[in-house]
Amino acid sequence: MLNLYNTLTRQKEAFKPIEPGKVKMYVCGMTVYDLCHIGHARMLTAFDVVSRWLVASGYEVTYVRNITDIDDKIIKRSAERGISAEQLVAETIADMHADTEALGLLRPTFEPRATQHIDGMQSIINKLIGRGKAYPAANGDVYYAVHEFDGYGKLSGKTLDSLRAGERVELDPYKRDPHDFVLWKAAKPGEPQWQSPWGAGRPGWHIECSAMSCHHLGEHFDIHGGGEDLQFPHHENEIAQSEGAHGQQYVNYWMHNGFINVDGNKMSKSLGNFFTIRDVLSHFDGEVIRFFIVRSHYRSPVNFTDGILHDAKQGLTRLYTALRGLPLPESDGIDWNNSYAARFKAAMNDDFATSEAVAVLFELAGEVNKSKDPLQARLLKDLAGVLGLLERDPELFLQGEAVEGELSAAQIEALIQVRKDARATKNWAESDRVRDELTAAGIVLEDSAAGTIWRRV
Repeated sequence: MLNLYNTLTRQKEAFKPIEPGKVKMYVCGMTVYDLCHIGHARMLTAFDVVSRWLVASGYEVTYVRNITDIDDKIIKRSAERGISAEQLVAETIADMHADTEALGLLRPTFEPRATQHIDGMQSIINKLIGRGKAYPAANGDVYYAVHEFDGYGKLSGKTLDSLRAGERVELDPYKRDPHDFVLWKAAKPGEPQWQSPWGAGRPGWHIECSAMSCHHLGEHFDIHGGGEDLQFPHHENEIAQSEGAHGQQYVNYWMHNGFINVDGNKMSKSLGNFFTIRDVLSHFDGEVIRFFIVRSHYRSPVNFTDGILHDAKQGLTRLYTALRGLPLPESDGIDWNNSYAARFKAAMNDDFATSEAVAVLFELAGEVNKSKDPLQARLLKDLAGVLGLLERDPELFLQGEAVEGELSAAQIEALIQVRKDARATKNWAESDRVRDELTAAGIVLEDSAAGTIWRRV
């Protein structure tokens, strides 16, 4: 049975879906004003693995990951670039999809955009006003009255009393309480806007996810996920909105992934240690980045350095090398009674312990290296595939695309031919020179009776 850590209860719990055999999961996605960064890659990959494992476990999964396409940052960035918000959003979504494809992410079942759900947001706001949990203010905004929701703080553990005592909140003369948050923002000149019962304006950020999740999954669903930075206030506010409007529990299980630190420090543009996925892809294969993320538990903080990524590349190379040259039979599905598969399953059912599951893959790869058994190699490929790994032909990964500063495949093949010609004429000095040149360039040669094959280090 799957056990997962529920942020709401702060403990591992046996997973019991609302509807047997089916799982409804919502994950807070991207605000599309700029390229995704490596921290986003952690979140996106973590919940891609969760979805894959639920499917592998036999569940019918409805996975919703939203796109925030109206936001202060989008408005500001589009103005800076002199383009419309719509054009910025379209470009950034295309970039996001290119990055997620490079990381091997599967598309979610639904990928709703906030601007497609304005009516749903207004409907929830109307319900909240009717229930006395929200109020229109004189400035044209509509606010959520946090003191009217008894459960406020149950996800994060932050009570209103502790917030008032321990945090300095900017006073707003239109709010009844400094911690009230905006549901609907009055229109400003030149900004995108929609008509509403409270005047022209646009939605606040928090209400967007309540509307999109409820539209696709209903008012009560199984799993809600996102980065741990969203736990407060975003997810806390989602609970207040959704349960305040609908009068029932919003989500059964809350999941949050840990941060990525860079050289031990929090990633920040001001510290100069901020990396987009696109930055990292210019130096490392997308599957290497995925493996770097997957080999750590999703809730643990992860340190990001070039050295750690190079280590991840070597680890993934070991797994692919075990499959190299072996004829794999067609897959008949995973036999979960197999000892390796059973241990892999036990790890994944223990709150998606991918670090332990990857350790099983390495043990199995070692066995494949000894036995050269195609059936064991098939099992290795199938188990790794559950994590979105080893899905390519080994040669395509091991030889790979050259990144900046590396020899191209054509250049390598040409040098191998020079070495072959030198060996044919017993010019050992030239043969050794070429091999040394390739070694210095990070190319490993393997000679056999069938010829010379190569891979990148």
